[in-house]
Amino acid sequence: MALEIDLLAKNDDLAVHNRRWLVERDIVALNLMSSPGSGKTTLLERTIRDLGGELPCAVLEGDQETVLDAERIRSAGARAIQINTGAGCHLDADMVAQGLAVLAPERGSLLFVENVGNLVCPALFDLGEAGRIVIMSVTEGADKPLKYPHMFRTADLVLINKIDLLPYVDFDVARCIAGARRAKPGVETLEVSATRGDGLAAWYDWLRQRTHR
Repeated sequence: MALEIDLLAKNDDLAVHNRRWLVERDIVALNLMSSPGSGKTTLLERTIRDLGGELPCAVLEGDQETVLDAERIRSAGARAIQINTGAGCHLDADMVAQGLAVLAPERGSLLFVENVGNLVCPALFDLGEAGRIVIMSVTEGADKPLKYPHMFRTADLVLINKIDLLPYVDFDVARCIAGARRAKPGVETLEVSATRGDGLAAWYDWLRQRTHR
C-alpha cells in the first residue's frame, strides 16, 4: 500500500508539471478512456477530419503494442506519437511528459490522449489533462458504470458510442446513463455514432466550449 501511495504521489507531481506546461501553451488536453473496442480511435479519426481545419489537433496514442492507431490518426491529418506500455495497463504522467517532448503540439491546439483500453487503472493516474472522457459502446453491458464506478466518477463526459447498432443489440441507454450519474451525479452524457455521424455536432460543440472557440 505504501509503495502504491508513493507511486501515485510521484505521478501527481509530474502531472502538475504537465498541466503547467500545457496551460502555458494554451493547449487543452483531454484524456480518453474506455474498455477495448469502444471506438475511441474511430471517433478521433472522424473528429480530426471534421474539425482539423478549425481546431488544430494532436494525439498521444497509448497501447500495449504496435503503432497501428498512431498511423490511423496521422492518415486522418493530425500529428500523433505512439506510446507503447508493454505489459502496462495505463499511461502515466511521465509517459505523457516524454510524449509531449517528442510530439511538441502546436500552441493553442487540442490534444487528445488516447489511453490504454482498460476501465480500471487509467482512472487512478492524473496525466495533467484538462478533462476526462469515458467512452462506452452499445456492444458493452449497460451495467459497466455500476461495475467500474471509480472510472465513471472521474469523468467530465460519458460518450455512448455506436448507437447506430442499437436496433441489433440488447443495450439500455437510460440504464447506462443512470448508472453513470449514480457514480457521478450530474455528469454530462452524449450519444453518438462515430461511423454514421449521429450526435457528433453536440460532441464538436462540447470540444469548442472546452477550447473557448
